[in-house]
Amino acid sequence: MPVTIRDVARASGVHISTVSRTFSAPHLVNPETRVRVLACAEDLGYRPNRAARALITGRTHNIGLIIADIANPFFPPLIKAAESQARHRDYHVFVADTNEDPTAEEELVHALAKQVDGVLLCSPRMSNSLIEQLSREVPLVVVNRQVTGLPCVLMDVGQGARSAIEHLVGLGHRSIALLGGPRSSWTNREMRRAAGAAARAGGAELTMLGPNAPTEVGGSAVAEQVRRSDVSAVLAYNDLMAIGLIEGLDALGVRVPQEVSVVGVDDITLSRLTRPKLTTVATPTAAAGRTAVDMLLQQDIESPRGARGSGAGTALGVRRTTAQVMLQTDLVIRDSTGPGPYARPARPLAAPRGPGPHCPAGPGIPTAATGDAVAS
Repeated sequence: MPVTIRDVARASGVHISTVSRTFSAPHLVNPETRVRVLACAEDLGYRPNRAARALITGRTHNIGLIIADIANPFFPPLIKAAESQARHRDYHVFVADTNEDPTAEEELVHALAKQVDGVLLCSPRMSNSLIEQLSREVPLVVVNRQVTGLPCVLMDVGQGARSAIEHLVGLGHRSIALLGGPRSSWTNREMRRAAGAAARAGGAELTMLGPNAPTEVGGSAVAEQVRRSDVSAVLAYNDLMAIGLIEGLDALGVRVPQEVSVVGVDDITLSRLTRPKLTTVATPTAAAGRTAVDMLLQQDIESPRGARGSGAGTALGVRRTTAQVMLQTDLVIRDSTGPGPYARPARPLAAPRGPGPHCPAGPGIPTAATGDAVAS
């Protein structure tokens, strides 16, 4: 027979209600008693009934994680990190995929609202006003999208785009294309704003190409347009598009980086396996997943589930945080970027002062490094 809460109460010498509180509201139980009850439960192999506990506490100990495209390699590290962090806090994660469809996002939030204690909304395509409206139905943390008044975990893609453009300008590129992603993407808007400012500051012309599907096929489809535009470098919305672009350019006989330099965003595993290896802006996706879970659980999400909806949770005094966390991005220079038409001529190498071979600069590294040619 399965071990019951009565067995644990009998073994630990406490009332059944004390065992129940140990698992549902441990902060209300004397520390010594709590340790004794948990030890007895562990010895007996007792596992609390989550459904029964939810009826008592109004909490499911479940979290919804809604993502834009589960096939995109950007998301799995975030999902794994969020699940690990949630398990550490005794929560389970339900993952749902919207396939970049804002209507599906809204439907999923409604469907999950009464089954979870909160939702992590990753790279949403809905409008900010709709996201704000949904936050009154269930606690939300938004990842990779800035929504005023809601808790958000952001990756500094603006700084990443600036670093990428400065890197390309430092290599001697003055005609650069930005391959845009989905029109409704916050990342897309941030990259466009920051890349445009960096290009102007560096005396370069930035050509906008998009919006495009944020996929390998989306990148490959724009290869002919890149060739006709006569740019010498490209910053893509993400690594998948950059990899697709390199494949498309190769099919057209355009060499990377000899004729066109390419930079991606995300630093997915594939970026290190392509030939040439992809220069990219690394985004802290795993850290974003962990931070989002912690931020959600910092909110007071203990109001009864039946009281949620139509702003009821807020009326009952549910505490909501509006904190916004910005995580740093880093430029990773590899082989897909090289000298452009305006590259500074290499300085003659001085004779080596000691024994040993003289190593030339590798692909993607300017022959004469200057302050604006080195990524920070």
